Amino acid sequence: MYSVAVMVGSLRAQSINRKLAQAVGKLAEGRLDFRFVEIGDLPLYNDDLWASPPAAVLKFKEEVAACDAALFVTPEFNRGVPAALTNAFDWGSRPYGQGVWAGKPGAIMGTSPGAISTAVAQSTFRNQMLVLGMAVMGQPELYVQSKPGLFDTGEITDEGFKGLMNGFVDKYVAWIAKFV
Repeated sequence: MYSVAVMVGSLRAQSINRKLAQAVGKLAEGRLDFRFVEIGDLPLYNDDLWASPPAAVLKFKEEVAACDAALFVTPEFNRGVPAALTNAFDWGSRPYGQGVWAGKPGAIMGTSPGAISTAVAQSTFRNQMLVLGMAVMGQPELYVQSKPGLFDTGEITDEGFKGLMNGFVDKYVAWIAKFV
C-alpha cells in the first residue's frame, strides 16, 4: 500500500475540501494510506529563514519526503491557488537541490459550490507541479461541485459519486505504481 502526503489548501476546520479529502481517504483505505500533512503552521516563505529553518518547515519536509506520493486538495480563491498551499509548495521546493517534489507522483482534486468548481486553481497548480519535476497525474481531472449530502458526513454517501471517486483512487494507485 502506498503512502500519500495529503495537503489541503483550506485551513478552516470545517473546510469542504478537508471533508472531501477525509471521505476519499476512508474510501481509499486498503489501497492508499492518506497521511494528512498540515500546512497552517508554516511561516510565509522567506529564503532568509534557511539560515535557521523553523521546526514547522523541517517537520513538513520530513513528512512529505517520507511518503510515496502527494495529493493536493485545493479550493479556488479568486480564480487561483490559495496562498497557504502555494506557500507549502514553495517550502517543499527549497533549498535548491533539496526539494521534496521532484519525481514524486502527484494528483490534484478540489471542491467548491460553484459550477466550475476548482478548475482554474487546479490548472495553475498543475503547471507549478510540472516545473518542479513532479509526475502529475493528468487524468482523471477531478473538479467536484459540492452539494449537501455528497460527502459532508465524512463519508461518500452518493453511489454515483462513490463510483467516480473509486475510479479516481484506482487510477491514482496505478499512477503511483509507475514511479515507486
